[in-house]
Amino acid sequence: MMQGEDLLTFMADGALYAVPVNRVQEILDLQPLAPLPSAPNHVLGVTDLRGQNVPVADLRRLLRLPDAESTPQTRFIVVWVEAPGGRFTLGLRTDRVIEVTRLDDGSLGTLEDGGVLGWSAKTLAGIGRRNGQVVSLLDLDRLFSGLAEIQPAEAI
Repeated sequence: MMQGEDLLTFMADGALYAVPVNRVQEILDLQPLAPLPSAPNHVLGVTDLRGQNVPVADLRRLLRLPDAESTPQTRFIVVWVEAPGGRFTLGLRTDRVIEVTRLDDGSLGTLEDGGVLGWSAKTLAGIGRRNGQVVSLLDLDRLFSGLAEIQPAEAI
């Protein structure tokens, strides 16, 4: 992340997360999804985005958080991910989108892989603060790198 980069902040299970705004294609209101046969648990289905089929993953499930019912604030954040084979477009179901903003001091801290805790920080690009609240900046490419192979947006 570059110093002072704009971030999109959003909530999942009461925690504040962010992704660089340049990775966000758009934010969608909750809409019906077509199920995908034999899809992994984190894949909720596919939505139509102006003629493009976009798979939607549940951020809570990707982060091993408990499931929750949708609310009027639930949104799909359409992002792109760089992976072997190209760039992929997908949606992330989040509890609530907060704002486009910058971190309080424009910097990110890191967390050591918590081997003693049995936890890895590989899906985090860093930890920052916004209005004094902890913000976990997600590394979208690494978040999806260990999952079952997904198809490029053009091939879906």
